[in-house]
Amino acid sequence: SLYCLNLYPVLCKLYRDPRKVVCCDCLAHICRRKKELKARTVWLGCPEKCEEKYPKNAIKNQKYNIITFVPGVLYQQFKFFLNLYFLVVACSQFVPSLKIGYLYTYWAPLGFVLAVTMVREAVDEVRRYQRDKEMNSQLYSKLTVRELLCFVVFFPGSCFIRTDQLDGETDWKLKVAVGCTQRLPADLFSISAYVYAQKPQLDIHSFEGNFTREDTDPQIHESLSIENTLWASTVVASGKNIARLDFGLLDLELNRLTKALFLAQVVLSVVMVALQGFVGPWFRNLFRFVVLFSYIIPISLRVNLDMGKSAYGWMITKDENIPGTVVRTSTIPEELGRLVYLLTDKTGTLTQNEMIFKRLHLGTVSYGTDTMDEIQSHIVQSYAQTQASGPKVRKSVSSRIHEAVKAIALCHNVTPVYESHAGVNGETESAEADQDFSDDNRTYQASSPDEVALVRWTESVGLTLVNRDLTSLQLKTPSGQILSFYILQIFPFTSESKRMGIIVREESTGDITFYMKGADVAMASIVQYNDWLEEECGNMAREGLRTLVVAKKCLSEEQYQDFENRYNQAKLSIHDRTLKVAAVVESLEREMELLCLTGVEDQLQADVRPTLELLRNAGIKIWMLTGDKLETATCIAKSSHLVSRNQDIHVFRPVSNRGEAHLELNAFRRKHDCALVISGDSLEVCLRYYEHEFVELACQCPAVVCCRCSPTQKAQIVRLLQQHTANRTCAIGDGGNDVSMIQAADCGIGIEGKEGKQASLAADFSITQFKHIGRLLMVHGRNSYKRSAALGQFVMHRGMIISTMQAVFSSIFYFASVPLYQGFLMGRSLSFKTFLIWVLISVYQGGILMYGALVLFESEFVHVVAISFTALILTELLMVALTIRTWHWLMVVAEFFSLGCYLASLAFLNEYFDLSFITTWPFLWKVSTITLVSCLPLYIIKYLKRKFSPPSYSKLSS
Repeated sequence: SLYCLNLYPVLCKLYRDPRKVVCCDCLAHICRRKKELKARTVWLGCPEKCEEKYPKNAIKNQKYNIITFVPGVLYQQFKFFLNLYFLVVACSQFVPSLKIGYLYTYWAPLGFVLAVTMVREAVDEVRRYQRDKEMNSQLYSKLTVRELLCFVVFFPGSCFIRTDQLDGETDWKLKVAVGCTQRLPADLFSISAYVYAQKPQLDIHSFEGNFTREDTDPQIHESLSIENTLWASTVVASGKNIARLDFGLLDLELNRLTKALFLAQVVLSVVMVALQGFVGPWFRNLFRFVVLFSYIIPISLRVNLDMGKSAYGWMITKDENIPGTVVRTSTIPEELGRLVYLLTDKTGTLTQNEMIFKRLHLGTVSYGTDTMDEIQSHIVQSYAQTQASGPKVRKSVSSRIHEAVKAIALCHNVTPVYESHAGVNGETESAEADQDFSDDNRTYQASSPDEVALVRWTESVGLTLVNRDLTSLQLKTPSGQILSFYILQIFPFTSESKRMGIIVREESTGDITFYMKGADVAMASIVQYNDWLEEECGNMAREGLRTLVVAKKCLSEEQYQDFENRYNQAKLSIHDRTLKVAAVVESLEREMELLCLTGVEDQLQADVRPTLELLRNAGIKIWMLTGDKLETATCIAKSSHLVSRNQDIHVFRPVSNRGEAHLELNAFRRKHDCALVISGDSLEVCLRYYEHEFVELACQCPAVVCCRCSPTQKAQIVRLLQQHTANRTCAIGDGGNDVSMIQAADCGIGIEGKEGKQASLAADFSITQFKHIGRLLMVHGRNSYKRSAALGQFVMHRGMIISTMQAVFSSIFYFASVPLYQGFLMGRSLSFKTFLIWVLISVYQGGILMYGALVLFESEFVHVVAISFTALILTELLMVALTIRTWHWLMVVAEFFSLGCYLASLAFLNEYFDLSFITTWPFLWKVSTITLVSCLPLYIIKYLKRKFSPPSYSKLSS
């Protein structure tokens, strides 16, 4: 029976043009035109008749392959000005007239930087390959007929599927088979038939198509809708999912600072040549000075930062406070400390997607979790009275509870499913005999977890749903009696109607009843006048409960027959079918009897509220992007404190054209300090006509909730924030439908949850619980950024000191382009403000070190080198100590180890140092004096600054 389910329409709908997957956007625009999407015809069992071929579905998070690895890594490195500059300088040393020192002093550091980068990229790439191979090699078993019976014994020609990788919802969806393909003598591919599918759409909640069978006379045509689509193994896209190439904002800032340093280097070289008077081959001298002052841009900057990032990643992985955290991209840990926008999924990320029934309100009396036993006793009493004195019950509290519970137990799309026990021989004839119909073996399948929670609650109070098929359902009373009902009509929930209904006929009495439940905004005008519904809905909403209003209407046989005739005629209409059907249904929805108001709670993840509050206090704006309904998303935004209690919520009304969008944007513009809730359809219209205006208004909101969003829209919102705000974005999710959003963001975080590992594998960082994001961002992200910025500025400071000393040395000795240090002595929260401060410090210290050495040197040049270089080493070590905010014992060890290495090297560098001089007291006091003059003023300034203008964190520590 399940083989007849139509797999093709959704595959046609979800498949995308494989030519869109390209490595380079520029190449795509030049070489390929964007293909026009069009409707498709898919023949069953005849793939050769299909117009186009599509690649297999596979997860691929790798950046390179074996062929592109080396050129790809080299391109990624040399596209930055910093590394390209070093390559040009190193190549210039092959020209004899431009040669300054030994070749290894230029090529060895550059080669080391590239080697470290390649090793790190290779390790990350191997890990990605292993994860992708593990996911793509998962085996899927084909269900046997015996295993299928657990579904079809209750619902022939249908089944339940999960769409968690498409819309993020972990509940089960009912899918109905094509009618004309049932009870075929052979399999589905033995007939001549084809499926016509509409062109690919962004809307994943609707589908239009036709199924045509040609080998019958006359031909059979059946319309197809979203209820007829089935996707197996949660296939959501065709082609491969290619990972992006990650580099952080810090890399871009350092690249800009490198260009500024290069400009200063050229200016300094021009000044030195000008002071020479442009005599002789001045152009060659200019280039030699550029090479001499190449210390200004230290080659060790990149390797130091890369090694630092690897260390930060290791610290994140080993943090016991966030166990299970995995760093999948080791190049951007500092991005975690620079985020402005956090875009989060709802289901499975903020919530556990586990619904619990919390409250039942009847207008005059309310029942909570602590008084559910009273409802149970009323149900037992009500059915005992019914059996003793007939079905008529007076309108007491007991009877009202009875009617409310009965309505909740009947008005839904829930199906009980029982697991079958396999026999020894695996025979299928006795499958039904093997069924275990006990309460312990029963599970519920439904398209909404809310409905499952309601049915489980009715079971807990005594009224149990025990069986259901397409035409009937059975309830079991507390005494064990089975009540049978015929299902006459079902009106499913839609985002437009915001309600669902069912018409049933009770088998024992023949009474026809129309039950309906829905959102309060939709039901308020349908039910009879009352004075409590609006107030109680508001009270429950403030508690974070999801509310449903339940009502009923008794129908006579004549009323129902009249309705059925009009309803069937409306369904056969060719034009405006949806509107005509809705009008007929609305004719029944008048003066319905209000039965009760229910409150269901969606369990939040652990510590979601304090985590969101922490992020909001840190200045991070949080947007919730979900595929769920508007009412549900709004409720979770309140209960999770994404929207604070004192903030208003502006619900963006549905718009379908430019005029409506303009009016609604103007209405929203007049609101101040309020959260925004908007649906995906309205968002699409606003972005089509008023993209800039909408993003500008939305960015001013403290929180934004986008509901009914497709995976493509989620990624589109991320890119909009990046383009219009130029701020860093982070996306967090747990399902395959969040992958596009995660990969579009500057920093992606995946949660390993109920929806699988797709989001976790595609993300830069993987965590096990949402609450871990607080420490990941506030502690590790902030520290990584602060440390990277300090490290970058310190390495630049070291290079500028040496360049200042070189400039002083050259100016003293007649502006000669002669290196001060040769051979082994030649080594290599970021903003322009802090950068300029470090430049001034470098100029001051470089001048003191060089002029001090020149003043205090005795008779030989080698003494200048010994005094200045030793003072330089000590100055750098003291500057490291000055920069460190929090000391660790490893830092102390590193300081003394560095000093020890330098002292040990003096014994091997006889050509640069006079050992008989550096072991004398004059050497020691001269070095100490120069070092003291270069560092002491800075320590005094730092002390005075902390004394009179302490930073905010020092106030907290005190």
